[in-house]
Amino acid sequence: MAARDYGQYSGISRAVELIGERWALLIVRDLLVGPRRYGELAAGLPRIPSNILAARLKELQAVGVIRRAPRSRVIVYEVTPYGRELEPVVLALGAWGFKALGEARDEQVITPDSMTMDLRSAFQPRVALELPATSYAARFGDAELLIRVDGSALDVTRGEGPVDFDFAFATGPAIHRLISGELAPQQAIAAHAVEVLHGRPALLDRFVSTFHLAA
Repeated sequence: MAARDYGQYSGISRAVELIGERWALLIVRDLLVGPRRYGELAAGLPRIPSNILAARLKELQAVGVIRRAPRSRVIVYEVTPYGRELEPVVLALGAWGFKALGEARDEQVITPDSMTMDLRSAFQPRVALELPATSYAARFGDAELLIRVDGSALDVTRGEGPVDFDFAFATGPAIHRLISGELAPQQAIAAHAVEVLHGRPALLDRFVSTFHLAA
């Protein structure tokens, strides 16, 4: 990844040299959610050209941010301990970028991994400590997630197969208006921006209290 050299002896310039190429940080974002096969990474970044994905993976491996690992007779990519150190940086960057998110365009999608990291950015563990443990089944466009909150612990997984949950809902880009406080939970339900699929509608208030980012 050192093809871009800023000619400065600085930690920030070196960091940008390592992960500043286009798509690199989004690859890291998705691998912070969990190990992924090449095809899974490509599916989660639908606009990335295959030659760019292959190049970025090689570059990120070369600098020790990610590695290839055998899992159940297939090869997956995963972050190294050095790459894992980027997690608080990525979450903080997501919270910062949230302030300039604006309205979603028709061609923009929500992926399971992008939404997982958005939820991690928005998670308020101090608030969650004061609330009962709650499980949410959520559909954000085509992304289905199971979100478990127990005190300050957050677990977000793909929502596949039968699961137990307290509250289920479906929404789309309006989730970001909820998280920002721009759209109140009951207002979102009344405007059909959020569809309650299971459980008491008041639990959407709990969700919004637990996940909040000021726009």
